[in-house]
Amino acid sequence: MSRIELGHTADYHVHLRQGEMMELVAPTVREGGVSIAYIMPNLTPPLTDIDRVVQYQKDLQKLAPKTTFLMTFYLSKLLTPEIVAKAADENVIRGIKCYPAGVTTNSQAGVDPNDFSAFYPIFEVMQEKGLVLNLHGEKPSSHDSGEDIHVLNAELKFLPALAKLHKDFPELKIVLEHCTSKAAVDAIHELNKDLKPNEEPKVVASLTAHHLFLTIDDWAGNPVNFCKPVAKLPEDRRALLNAAVSGKPYFFFGSDSAPHDLSKKSTHVGVCAGVYTQRYAIGYVAEIFDKAGKLDKLKDFVSTFGNTFYCMDESKLVCKDKCVLVKKEVEIPDVIAFDDSKLKIAPFKPVEKLSWSTEWI
Repeated sequence: MSRIELGHTADYHVHLRQGEMMELVAPTVREGGVSIAYIMPNLTPPLTDIDRVVQYQKDLQKLAPKTTFLMTFYLSKLLTPEIVAKAADENVIRGIKCYPAGVTTNSQAGVDPNDFSAFYPIFEVMQEKGLVLNLHGEKPSSHDSGEDIHVLNAELKFLPALAKLHKDFPELKIVLEHCTSKAAVDAIHELNKDLKPNEEPKVVASLTAHHLFLTIDDWAGNPVNFCKPVAKLPEDRRALLNAAVSGKPYFFFGSDSAPHDLSKKSTHVGVCAGVYTQRYAIGYVAEIFDKAGKLDKLKDFVSTFGNTFYCMDESKLVCKDKCVLVKKEVEIPDVIAFDDSKLKIAPFKPVEKLSWSTEWI
């Protein structure tokens, strides 16, 4: 196969930042072969009101008129059930992102993952309105509380909270974002063990491109590959890959592409967490599926399953173009620079070659 039609591809976890960085990276969503982008709300300040979300979407749409942007709120004490209901009724948001406080970029205004009860009235509204709860599934590091939590077990420690949320809100759509561990994959399988054929799952997981490639050895000492949650052990990577190519509707693509200026990655103090994959997003995933001999499963992973879960169809798109995967070699640059800007971004897998590219029809 030298050409594979992938339909209306979707990336259900995208960081496009704000200001100059937003202006530079928003157009790269389509360059990477993605039609639908689900936008994260961890701006400064975080997105917690309707007017700012509406304006942010307008800004993005102006920069990338052929990309469909789906918007989110940032779960915090600033939100109320009334605001959430109004945003849902006006189709302003498709979901709400939950960040445990302090676990990743711009998460300081996040929540305490040990107790979600204060947000149960909001979850009730979300369940009623069909909104999606997107969970950054980690507990913050803790070394002095009697429970040692660190970057390698932070996701594992979060999984009981996921199970409890599903138990308390069985009809609420929940995404465990950017899974990195075998334990997380097993938890998603367990929560869906009674799923009947053609029944839509309520609890799903998004998987990134970079976590399908990386293990702990690839980011230890390499700031380009450092992200949160961190890549883990070889058995974890194998579990992620098996999940991605499984054909199960509760695993689909969310890149967590997170651009940082090169200066914030090439520093000895405070290296920023985030891997930038957007410009070659579908190509990265195709590479890993091809090596696994599972290109026939790629369309479901990057189009069908996510779009079904988020209730997206062609009628809701700003552009009806379809993505085609093309057998065409692409060399990833060492650094991505932009005309008339001092900003530079280190891409994932710099100076390596991908066997696949994308076109639009």
